[in-house]
Amino acid sequence: MRRFSIPSAIVLAVLTAAAPTAAVAQPVEKANQSASTHSYGSFDHYEKGATAVTYEPSEVPVGSTAGFLAREIPGKHTGVVATLRGLRPDRDYGAHVHTKPCGKTGSAAGPHFQQEQAPEGVSGDPAYANPHNEVWLDFHTDEAGNAVTGSFGDWDLERAGKASMVIHEHHTRSAPGEAGEAGDRLACLTVEF
Repeated sequence: MRRFSIPSAIVLAVLTAAAPTAAVAQPVEKANQSASTHSYGSFDHYEKGATAVTYEPSEVPVGSTAGFLAREIPGKHTGVVATLRGLRPDRDYGAHVHTKPCGKTGSAAGPHFQQEQAPEGVSGDPAYANPHNEVWLDFHTDEAGNAVTGSFGDWDLERAGKASMVIHEHHTRSAPGEAGEAGDRLACLTVEF
């Protein structure tokens, strides 16, 4: 797994190369090519069926936006990119792919997606809660509250189905006993893999 921080135009160009325009709305598979998933939303208060929900408007303001792109290349890694606009400026946030879509509360999004599922009752174990087994997308916003974040890894995100990217209170911790912890769930973007 590698995380990166480079200009969004470059990241998006690399991940969307040869992807059809239809990939913007739905997962798309083509013979001998990769599957792509894309989601975009403007954060607002919860409403049934909402794509992007803010639970803490002081931290993720109503009207701020998030875009999410995942691209899997058969036999290679999966690349994930998130672009965020209009959040609080010059601030650290945590972010991860979670197993369920957004709901009325942050907990509705379920736990972190894990490539190798931790045994029942195991929490905070770096053997499972790490950026190789989970999709960690921590980021820092610029002076305008914007950020681009991404990660590459060996994840089978298609098995996540209808899931989400959750924005957390702070960067993700990695020490034993607290690995994977990133504070309160501030906002959520539903993504269908």
